[in-house]
Amino acid sequence: MLAVERHELILEQLDKHKIIKVSELSKLLEVTEKTVRGDLELLENRGILKRIHGGAVLVEDEGRILPIAERQSGHGDVKLAIARAAVELIKPNDTILMDGGSTTIALAELLGDFPITVITNDLKIANILLHKNNVQLMVLGGTRIDSSSSLMGAQATEMLKRMRVNRLYIGTTGVSIEHGLTVFNSIHADWKKQIIASANHITLLADSTKFEKVALIQFASINEIDEIVTDTRLDDAVKLKLNGMNLKVLLAKI
Repeated sequence: MLAVERHELILEQLDKHKIIKVSELSKLLEVTEKTVRGDLELLENRGILKRIHGGAVLVEDEGRILPIAERQSGHGDVKLAIARAAVELIKPNDTILMDGGSTTIALAELLGDFPITVITNDLKIANILLHKNNVQLMVLGGTRIDSSSSLMGAQATEMLKRMRVNRLYIGTTGVSIEHGLTVFNSIHADWKKQIIASANHITLLADSTKFEKVALIQFASINEIDEIVTDTRLDDAVKLKLNGMNLKVLLAKI
């Protein structure tokens, strides 16, 4: 098993159980406890978990990126503000591609006032747009991954290869100027790389708590993004660095 595969499984267990033991991980991953301790040390250095005697626990921090369900369900007012700013970027008759995620779901709720085409692989987004007459909806087929509402796989990839869209709205788990855009799952990372390649313009939707956070796998560098829509709570130092990169940053008022 590759190191990145071990790390994915370790974080999956941590996300589910909040606390993990070295001995149990050693059996699950079929590696030595020394290897597990090395993996936990690496993940601790990235700020994802905190090591304790015999195992690891979640980081006790309001801005932590695990557990995933808790993170996705929070900051509803911020996500709505970001969605409102993002919808202003869309022009009538645009063709947009929408990545799955809680903020893009908030954006989907706001669509429908003018004609557009929306391509997505997310079932929740598709369900929201299904009965909006001004939205020409195209759903990319595939297989649902774990408990995610997104469809992925060879079928979705083949459909995507034949498409070119005006704008992509994409989400992420972590945003770091040094480490780029990161997620926990290699399948999600590969998918995000593919949708970035299909778009003329890439817009990242990310609330301020995601900045200077690093998940497991990078799917893009900051330089691959055309603009970022975030909120006014973004750290001033981060804002200054982004402006220095000539990257367009829109700050939504909460």
